[in-house]
Amino acid sequence: MMASPPAATPAEPARQIKQYDIETLLSSLRLQGADFSPDASKVLFSSNVSGVINLYEVPSAGGEPVALTQSTTDSNYSIGYFPNDGRILFTADQGGNELNHVYVRELDGSVQDLTPGEKFKAEFAGFADDEQSFFIATNERDERYFDLYEYAIDGYARSLLFKNDSGFFPGNISRDKQQITLIKANTTNDSDIYLHDLASGKMRNLTEHEGIEQNDSIAFTPDGQLLIGSNRDGEFSRLLRLDLESGERTVVFETNWDVAGAEYSPDDRFLLVYINADARTELKLLDAKTYAEQPLPKVPAGDITGVSFSRDAGKLAFYVASSRYPSSLWTADLGGESRQLVSALNPAVNVDDLVEGEVVRFASYDGLEIPGILYLPHGASTAAKVPAMVWVHGGPGGQSRLNYSPLVQYLVNHGYAVYAINNRGSSGYGKSFYAADDRRHGEADLDDVVESKKMLIGTGKIDASRIGIFGGSYGGYMTLAALSFRPDAFAVGVDIFGVANWLRTLESIPAWWEAQRAALYAELGDPVADKERLMRISPLFHASNINKPLMVLQGANDPRVLQVESDEIVAAVKANNVPVEYVVFPDEGHGFRKRENEKTGYEAILKFLDTHLKGKASP
Repeated sequence: MMASPPAATPAEPARQIKQYDIETLLSSLRLQGADFSPDASKVLFSSNVSGVINLYEVPSAGGEPVALTQSTTDSNYSIGYFPNDGRILFTADQGGNELNHVYVRELDGSVQDLTPGEKFKAEFAGFADDEQSFFIATNERDERYFDLYEYAIDGYARSLLFKNDSGFFPGNISRDKQQITLIKANTTNDSDIYLHDLASGKMRNLTEHEGIEQNDSIAFTPDGQLLIGSNRDGEFSRLLRLDLESGERTVVFETNWDVAGAEYSPDDRFLLVYINADARTELKLLDAKTYAEQPLPKVPAGDITGVSFSRDAGKLAFYVASSRYPSSLWTADLGGESRQLVSALNPAVNVDDLVEGEVVRFASYDGLEIPGILYLPHGASTAAKVPAMVWVHGGPGGQSRLNYSPLVQYLVNHGYAVYAINNRGSSGYGKSFYAADDRRHGEADLDDVVESKKMLIGTGKIDASRIGIFGGSYGGYMTLAALSFRPDAFAVGVDIFGVANWLRTLESIPAWWEAQRAALYAELGDPVADKERLMRISPLFHASNINKPLMVLQGANDPRVLQVESDEIVAAVKANNVPVEYVVFPDEGHGFRKRENEKTGYEAILKFLDTHLKGKASP
C-alpha cells in the first residue's frame, strides 16, 4: 500500500532548536570495520577521530580506544586480526586514487606492504579455513583482471592460486582450497556463478538460465556445498543451498525483501542473514543445520551493519545507526545484553535537535511507486514553509538508506527539507524496479526526480518556488541532467563528483573495472555504438540550457570522474552568465576521505544555498 506524504499540520509547539555548524556535526566520528581479537578481549575498528581514518582497538569490556596507526595523509581501513595472534591486516590507497594495497601491522607495531608495487589494486579475499594461509586478489599481472594469490600465515610467502584471464570476479574459496567460485557479470542486473576446479582447471556454470536473474556466491557450507543468493523465480533475492553434484536448490531463507548476504559463525553453529528491508538492514540468526530462527540479543533500533562474531561465537560486534545518530560500535553477548563501546555522536550534539528520516512513497508520472526518505526541519508548517533539496544517490543502482548523513542533517538543521529519493533503477526494491532505468538514464529516472516535487509541495510545508537538487557521483550527474534537460524544474543544483560527459567517463573507466565493462555498456551504452544516445544524455553537450545557479565539487585524484569533466561543465555554464561556484580538492578522489575537506565543501554548499535558494522565498 502506498504511503501518503505527511499531512499538512499546524506549526509544532515552539521549541528551541540549536543550530550547529558543520564542524560540530562532522566531529561525530566515522567508524567501520569491527573485528574481535582471537581471545575476544579487544575489538579492532577504523575511525577518523584524528581527521584522517586510522586503526584503533578498544577493550571489548569497555574502555578507551588506542590508536594503532597515525597516518596524517592516507586513510587506513581495518580488515581484521590474524586468527591466532594480534597481527592486523588493513588496506589503504594513495590520496583517494583507489589503488589500495594490503598491509600487515606486526606485533611490534611495524608495518609491511604485502602487495608492494605501483599502479595496481589489491583486495583481501579472506583467511583459509585451516588458518594456515590467507588470500589476496590483485591486478598487478594484468590491470584489467584480478588474480588470486595465497599467502602463508607465517613469512607471507605467496603462490598464484588462480590466474584470471576471462573477466571473472573471484568469489569464495572452498574450505579444502580445491575449488573457487567465479562471478560473471552479464549485465548489471544479470549474473552467473561458475565453479572452477583449481587442480584440473575445469570450470562449469552453476546457474545457467534464460531471462534475467542475479546470482551471487555467498559461502561454502561446512559439508562442501554452496550458499548462493538468487532472484530466480521472483523479484527479490533468496538465500539458497545449492547441491554442487545434483544442482538441487533448497530455500534457506526468503522474505519480501532482498537477502543482501549471509555468513557462518566461526564454529559453524549459526548462520547470520542480512536483509535489505526498505532502506534499513535487518538481521536474522539461523541454526546452521536446521535453519530454525534463533534469538538475537536486544539491540537499539536502527540500521545494523558490520557484524562480526568472536571466535567462540559467544559475542557479536556491530554498528548501529539511525538518521540522527552515526554508526556507533556495539558489542553483545549472543544470549544476553548489548552495550555501546564507542559512541560516534559528538557529545555537543543533542539528537533531539536533529531529524529522523521518514520513508515516504509517491506515484510517479507513469504510476510506478517511488520510495524515498523525507527529512523535514523542526518547525516546518503550512504557516512556515521551507525550501527543499532533492538528494539523488550514487550508482546508478545505489540506494539512499536510513542512516546518518552529516550533510543532510546540516542542511535540515539550517532550515532545508531534504528528500533522498530512491528513483527507478535503485537497488533494494526488486529486479524489475532495478532494471527500470536501463538505457533510459537521465530520462526515465530523471522524470521520477522531477515528479517528487509534487509530493513535496503536497505536504503543505515546502515552498514550491524554492526546490533544488543535489547528489554525489551518479547523483551529481542527475543534478547536471536536471539543470540541462529540465531547466525550469529546480531552482538550483549542487553536483558532487558527478559525471558530465558519459562518452569520456565510459571510455576512461578504471582498468580494474574491465570485468564489468560489458555490463556497464549494456546498461548505460557503448561509447562507440551508442555515441549519439550518450551525447544526448550527457549534460556537457547541452550545458547551454542551464539557466539556474550551479555548484560543482570535484576531487583532483578522482579515477572515475576525471577533473576535466567538471572543468568543462563549469566553463560551459559560466558562458551562460549563470552563477557557478567550483571547488576542487587536490587530495581527494571520488568522494571525501578527509574531514577538513568535507568541512570546506559542506560549508560552501550551505553558503551557496543560502545565497541562491533560501533567500528566494515566494511572495
